[in-house]
Amino acid sequence: MKYKKKNHTSASSSKLSTMVRRRSTTLTWFFLIFLSLIAFGIFVPVFALLPPLSSHSPHQQQLQHHPSTKRNQDHAKKFEISEDKFWKDGQPFQIIGGDLHYFRVLPEYWEDRLLRAKALGLNTIQTYVPWNLHEPRAGILDFDGIADLVAFLKLSQKLGILVMLRPGPYICAEWDLGGFPPWLLAINPAPRLRSSDPIFLQLVDTWWGILLPKVAPLLYGSGGPVIMVQIENEFGSYGNDKAYLHHLVSVARKHLGEDAILYTTDGGSRETLEKGTIRGDAVFSAVDFTTGDDPWPIFELQREFNAPGKSPPLSSEFYTGWLTHWGEKNAQTDAAFTAAALKKILERNGSAVLYMAHGGTNFGFYNGANTGSDESDYKPDLTSYDYDAPIRESGDVNNAKFKAIRRVVEQHSLGSIPAVPADNEKKAYGSIHVTKTGTLFDMIHYFDVVESESPISMESAGQMFGFMLYVTEYAAKDNGGGVVSVPKVHDRAQVFVMCSSEDGHGRPKYVGTFERWSNQPLTLPNTKCRSNISLFVLVENMGRLNYGPYIFDRKGILSPVYLDGRILRRWKMHLIPIGNLNEVPKINPIIQASHSGVITMSAHKRLKPKKSGNDSNVPAFYAGYISISKEDEIKDTFISLSGWGKGIVTINNFNIGRFWPLKGPQCNLYVPAPVLRRGNNVVVIFELESPNPELVVRFVDQPDFTCGPGKSNVHQL
Repeated sequence: MKYKKKNHTSASSSKLSTMVRRRSTTLTWFFLIFLSLIAFGIFVPVFALLPPLSSHSPHQQQLQHHPSTKRNQDHAKKFEISEDKFWKDGQPFQIIGGDLHYFRVLPEYWEDRLLRAKALGLNTIQTYVPWNLHEPRAGILDFDGIADLVAFLKLSQKLGILVMLRPGPYICAEWDLGGFPPWLLAINPAPRLRSSDPIFLQLVDTWWGILLPKVAPLLYGSGGPVIMVQIENEFGSYGNDKAYLHHLVSVARKHLGEDAILYTTDGGSRETLEKGTIRGDAVFSAVDFTTGDDPWPIFELQREFNAPGKSPPLSSEFYTGWLTHWGEKNAQTDAAFTAAALKKILERNGSAVLYMAHGGTNFGFYNGANTGSDESDYKPDLTSYDYDAPIRESGDVNNAKFKAIRRVVEQHSLGSIPAVPADNEKKAYGSIHVTKTGTLFDMIHYFDVVESESPISMESAGQMFGFMLYVTEYAAKDNGGGVVSVPKVHDRAQVFVMCSSEDGHGRPKYVGTFERWSNQPLTLPNTKCRSNISLFVLVENMGRLNYGPYIFDRKGILSPVYLDGRILRRWKMHLIPIGNLNEVPKINPIIQASHSGVITMSAHKRLKPKKSGNDSNVPAFYAGYISISKEDEIKDTFISLSGWGKGIVTINNFNIGRFWPLKGPQCNLYVPAPVLRRGNNVVVIFELESPNPELVVRFVDQPDFTCGPGKSNVHQL
């Protein structure tokens, strides 16, 4: 308006001046009303976002809000650390979590186990990602079935459960080779695992370049369930290679972005934290420690390894039980003691992740192993990973530990905890007879063969898991059989001899067994042969080390083989095709022969089961049927190998795992219902030593950890 006034002449009449003033007043009011409408349009949405004061309960009015949230109420989903607290969407958050590993539970049971974890009161699940499961062969990737990580994470989100992800590349976890794929051990020159060795880092970069882009869309800030991602695992207990840790952080940031919360976990001592943490605020340092230790001095130590205000107290592995090796008593911990130790953390607003909430099963050949004072002090883990966790191996929750922990968690949960589901019903399907379908040596011509002047490792031969049969010949002697020795064998080797000229009609004779933990020379029998004598050495990979300085754990015969001090040469390595958890041969002569054997047995039902015979020390395959009628509901069960020796069981070509009741303590193997089907289910047993004299196995409705030489096989920790 001022612009227009400046263009009027001074000779304007008073009437014109009055008209101009009236017009000016009208425009001014119009302009004020226009501004008011604009202001109203701006502020109305803001007020619309605010709930009416009457909707606030007294409790809600007292809730703390993160400072950034007060400034910006329309923020995106966010999980962050400040003021020595975890903050979820602007409110303080206490992590009450538990480890539950997707790779130890069949996918059909993921939801069942996650819901049981929620009924325990958990708001977060922590899981490792085993590289060897997802890349069992170099360049061969698997993200399907039990390896479908993305499906597991999305299911967790659907059920309202947050996730702390531990992608390694090393995971420990009582899992074969700590999660590293065994083909790494066949690379020449050998990469130095868990180090800044360029060869190793390049392999990790490739793997994480595949894995982490799958995780990135599932981060909490992107709308997913993953609130934190761990770097390595307890590295302070292994090494002090900071360049390695910084490289992992750099790769993680590249794929996950700068806002993702990265964390490390180390034992609660100054030494392990000095070596395993990354100073500053780029990576959050969590701790673990023995259950029963006073947690708060350890949490105070934790603060020294985090930036100021960035150290919410977190025990990322609160041990609810412990692992068990073959030959040990089954480890158990007191329920009340465990719950009381957890209460000490939660009652002062500390956070904890139960290790384990649910253990599950080491299906196939994936169990790990530990050592004692040296590499030969070898201790392989059981097939069961029950861990004495509150949610048992088969999912049972009707136990003292679940109830005790739930009571403690309930006292510190803001909301109500879901009702406790009933245990899944188990079924004792009864006894079945099996028949011998052939010895290992009957099938030797069906196996792939690798030839070498000297014995080579299983990894170098391409046999990543299970068994490999080494064969050579030596000249017969007139003055006795001689002494054979294998200075280094991983892990257990059964030795047989047979005259080479018998054209497959002879039977190998059992000589003895080399064991990694008790390796003594064997005296060969005086075998009278017209020509050479064949020497057979069946080596079992019983599980690679997953922890400690000897983790580079190749399998097979790892040294020359000596006969009376002379090196034996010209070896054939036969690869025995028993499928692993997620790697099953398309054409398997063992399964084909087993099917044939059971059909033959079925056609002669009136005949009594064939006894094992005099060659009971010769490894052999046995097969039988477990029949489930169309009317029956398929239920979980356990296969009892009582009276058997040592070996592997498959059902419907699914590798249930290892059995060794002679050593104990595990007598029965868990068989989840999804493995079974209506009609005939084919059970195949690879028995290494002495089968049940009656060739009988039983399907029962309970686990059993009382096998072995000891009278009481429960170890109360």
